[in-house]
Amino acid sequence: MIRVLIVEDEPLIAQAHREYLGRIAGFEVTDAVHTGAAALRSATAAARSGAPFDLVLLDIGLPDMSGLDVASSLGGLRPSPDIIAVTSARDLEVVRTAVSRGIVLYLLKPFTFAALRDKLEHYVAYRTALGSAETAVAQHDIDRAMAALRTSNTKAAAPKGISPATLDRIAGFLRETDGPRTAAEVGSAVGVSRVTAWRYLERLADDGLLVRITEYGRAGRPQVRYARNPRPNSGDGKRYSV
Repeated sequence: MIRVLIVEDEPLIAQAHREYLGRIAGFEVTDAVHTGAAALRSATAAARSGAPFDLVLLDIGLPDMSGLDVASSLGGLRPSPDIIAVTSARDLEVVRTAVSRGIVLYLLKPFTFAALRDKLEHYVAYRTALGSAETAVAQHDIDRAMAALRTSNTKAAAPKGISPATLDRIAGFLRETDGPRTAAEVGSAVGVSRVTAWRYLERLADDGLLVRITEYGRAGRPQVRYARNPRPNSGDGKRYSV
């Protein structure tokens, strides 16, 4: 069983990650924290107890320190956990720094369950290729392990007809906005048409991350507003981090 620490400052997203991992055999979430300091305390205590974390799902944008600094500190533990960055940061310098600080995989928000599962399957292949020995048997063992990390199913990152960039803009607006919003308001805010915004909002609502609020006026068709679901859930295994 792969022991996992979730580090995510938004409790609802942390819970979503926990639920995701609960659907994938071989992974056990043993702690979830919301700050960098808490992550370091938890990982240090686990290492000292003899039951260290194998993997950390690490948000880069934490409230008290950079996730990159957390990654550096985690690298000083023995044994040190592997790290998958789960973040909306797309700056190439951040990516380069993440790689230099021992982050083995990089998963961009927002993402589907399939995208996370794809990353974790490659991570398992990486661990399997390396085996439990302290040293590699041959060069091909190392090559096979590194190839497992490089291989990725890009089709899993977003369902058909969904642009990750557009979804990211809509998700970002919904994270920052106050109260329910109509498709027209969302479209105007992120620079897409009302119909396009409606299609994305409906998809997010179908996947359980948003709720629909129908307002009935005195005349005309009812107006639908969309708000973040305080208890996100999904029946088909697909959810986006908003």
